[in-house]
Amino acid sequence: MKRRFRTTYLFAALTALCLLGGGIWALSGSSPVSRYAAAPETAKSPASPRQEQAGKPAMPVPPAASSAPALSRRVAEYHISVQLDPGTSTLTAAETVTWTHPGKNPVSDLYFHLYPNAFASDSTTFMKESGGKLRSDTMPQDGFGSITLTDVRTTDGVSLMHRMQYVQPDDGNPDDKTLIKIHLPQPVNGGESVTVKLRYEVRLPKIFARMGESGDFVMAGQWFPKLSVYEPAEARGRGEEGWNLHQYHGTSEFYSDFGIYSVAISVPANYTVGATGFPVKSPRIAEGRKIYQFYADDVHDFAWAASPDFVYAEKAYSSANVPGVRIKLYLDPLHKNLAERYFQAAEAALNVFSKWYGPYPYTTLSIVVPPKAGNGAGGMEYPTLITAFGAESGSADTSLERTVIHEIGHQFFYGMVASNEFEEAWLDESFTSYAEDRLMQKEYGIAPNLPLQANFVTKPMPLTLDAWKYGSANVYTQNVYIRGKLVLKDIERQVGAKAMDTIMSSYARKYRFQHPGTADFQKIVEKVTKKSWQDYFDRYVYGGGAPDFTVEDITVSKSKKGGYESLTTVANKGSLYTGVSIKFTFANGSTLHKIWDGEGGKASFRLSSAAPLVSAEVDPGQEVLLENKHINNFRKAALPAATVSRWTLSLTNAIETVLGIFVW
Repeated sequence: MKRRFRTTYLFAALTALCLLGGGIWALSGSSPVSRYAAAPETAKSPASPRQEQAGKPAMPVPPAASSAPALSRRVAEYHISVQLDPGTSTLTAAETVTWTHPGKNPVSDLYFHLYPNAFASDSTTFMKESGGKLRSDTMPQDGFGSITLTDVRTTDGVSLMHRMQYVQPDDGNPDDKTLIKIHLPQPVNGGESVTVKLRYEVRLPKIFARMGESGDFVMAGQWFPKLSVYEPAEARGRGEEGWNLHQYHGTSEFYSDFGIYSVAISVPANYTVGATGFPVKSPRIAEGRKIYQFYADDVHDFAWAASPDFVYAEKAYSSANVPGVRIKLYLDPLHKNLAERYFQAAEAALNVFSKWYGPYPYTTLSIVVPPKAGNGAGGMEYPTLITAFGAESGSADTSLERTVIHEIGHQFFYGMVASNEFEEAWLDESFTSYAEDRLMQKEYGIAPNLPLQANFVTKPMPLTLDAWKYGSANVYTQNVYIRGKLVLKDIERQVGAKAMDTIMSSYARKYRFQHPGTADFQKIVEKVTKKSWQDYFDRYVYGGGAPDFTVEDITVSKSKKGGYESLTTVANKGSLYTGVSIKFTFANGSTLHKIWDGEGGKASFRLSSAAPLVSAEVDPGQEVLLENKHINNFRKAALPAATVSRWTLSLTNAIETVLGIFVW
């Protein structure tokens, strides 16, 4: 998800400008192919359905099978029928889910995420940690929502309702019901499958955090009971196989297994629906309602949006790197004249990211533009579907393109690589932000001011922390979005752009549909560069290290032989970083550059010169991207009044002018 820095960062941004020497900041800166004609042959039909209750969705029946090869392991398979009632702000649904055990040990319990329960009260873990805020959006008054399981059975009709238990493995909060355990009548052995049939009702919250309703607009993200991930031994470095279990936290996103989704969505007849995957047939009208049938495979989530106000547009796109994809726009009416900009940004992202990180394998990509009041659902990624930010007017700056590019970048690192965003969020957010910056510069000429962004990282922490352990959304953003991206850029500066391209491409292609961890990325870095990066990763990835260079002291005196002598002491009070430049500036305008190896943490430079030394600066080109405290990199020498030249006064006046303008 793309997080924007709002007015809370204005003071920091302007202050950082003066500290960095006054730079200008740009914080940035046809039909579907035949393989998707029907469900794959691995689809499993549920047992004979029980008598269905009137007015409720029937238990879903899978479409006919196809012989398409699987791109992923397809651990989970969902068949869902859901009905939207805008009048009561509810979703009523029936779900048949089949889970295939990917490990070896017998499993007696299934775990499901019930994400809508994060919004059930002020006492849930999500609400307590977030304070009812996400980005710049706040939960509307009386905007609560929830999900209630009304029936859970085996395919033989055995009720499992009395076998359910809410669990809170992260914080023990009894008011948090975002994770539920269901004890099975019989254990499931490795390689075997089990099918469970669920009925449930979702009371939609008012949109502020990715899902809910705003007027007639509905964003159904993380809306259904979704299986947790059971990780085999050695997956992401774990020693023993087992469930990866976490609640829904204020700063965490998601982690799920790949699988198959067949979803029937019933909405009022005047509504338009955009969803993950593609429609297997045209929507039909029955009793004043419109029923859509969507299908997707090799994805790990399913989201949909609905509104009677969408302005729909679509365009077929293909290139050397993209075999064929239908781009679909679901625009808020305010953006109906901006369709071409959305198409262009999407085409650029699909083409270039497919070239860099491997081909986009799906036949559709949907872009949903929420209304202004539904902005809380904006700037989010789901498999084959993204949301832009809410439409505020009929025009938009390049944040339109940036958001589309960023969210499409997630199709690769979140959608296909599918990292664990509970525990290693940087593998998605930092990697996507890195890709976003590169493409924005390539396509639109907008380069990021990386040193300035580094100044926002006031609390460097390890990049592999569980998302909620950063302590606040601000610190989470500093590290997972900014510092992680700077680590990637820092590696690039050390190995060169060509080698970094190989690293990123190798990682994305090798681990698509694999759920890799940070150690897997490290292995790719070391394989490409043919050297160990353990010390670097220990310091800057697994640890929260940051260099902190400072000019500690400068003394200047007249030499007995004529001219001047100066002694400058520099230090690194943070993590070791070798090969840093030091610039010495003299009163006659001349300069001298020295390279410090960083050894010992401190060094002194004794210089003889014809003119007195005016100042010294460590890393004047701001090449050390991980340094976040630039204010102490520069120091002026204290000179006797008689030695201060007109040039020196001009330099001093220039610095004070910058400070006077930008600091208050």
